[in-house]
Amino acid sequence: MTGIIDARKMWGKHIANALSYAQGYYELLCYTIRNIGVLRVAPVRSVFYKQVYFTGIEALSKVSAIGILIGVVIITQVVNIVGPDAVLIGKILAWTIVRELGPLLAAVIIIARSGTAIASELGSMMVNREADSLKVMGIDPVDYLLLPRIAGITVSVFILTFYFQVATIAGGLAFTSLFKGFPFFQHLKGISSILSSFEIAVSLLKSLIFGCTISIISCYQGFNVESSITEIPQASTRAVMQSLFLVFIFDGIITMVFFL
Repeated sequence: MTGIIDARKMWGKHIANALSYAQGYYELLCYTIRNIGVLRVAPVRSVFYKQVYFTGIEALSKVSAIGILIGVVIITQVVNIVGPDAVLIGKILAWTIVRELGPLLAAVIIIARSGTAIASELGSMMVNREADSLKVMGIDPVDYLLLPRIAGITVSVFILTFYFQVATIAGGLAFTSLFKGFPFFQHLKGISSILSSFEIAVSLLKSLIFGCTISIISCYQGFNVESSITEIPQASTRAVMQSLFLVFIFDGIITMVFFL
């Protein structure tokens, strides 16, 4: 009986925490949408540019390398199964890369690279009372610390998703053209003829939702670190795990709504 009561208390605590996080994420999202105009302020816009540079530009080389490797693996397996069928190869690449793997893998890369960094950075600021210093100077810490980071990560994920898809498809086709002797432009033309504007739009919608999810969770977890430095790795872990969980949940929902 005691074990059952303890289990109920544990599950009740988990549910309460989940609801608290959901409320906090929703409130931060609404605040960001209402106050997005604060990006017109020069110091805030500077933080936004720095975030885009860190999350987007500095990640281009890693995203390119991972995208090319994944494209080589996927298209090699596809060619071994279906042969040099440009139409079928194009369909499979469109289904796997544009619909699913492109937005999903780009989001995972950003979570691993930037989500932890942002949660740790903001957590360190909170421990060092930098937010309190901003308040003393009459600066809203949410406007200066969180809002430009949320906007910067969302924009970066949107751009990196498109870039990742291009690198994956182009890298895979270049590899097969070089080592298998398949005509590069023939396969590329086949893929471009199969891809519809609807599939591209859904892929970009996913990237926007994923970017917004990652940025809000990472900023919220880091900003809510209180007084102990030991809370920083815990906040980073929660940011990563919750971002991954919600990204996969949203990916499944969007896929079922638009493609089933």
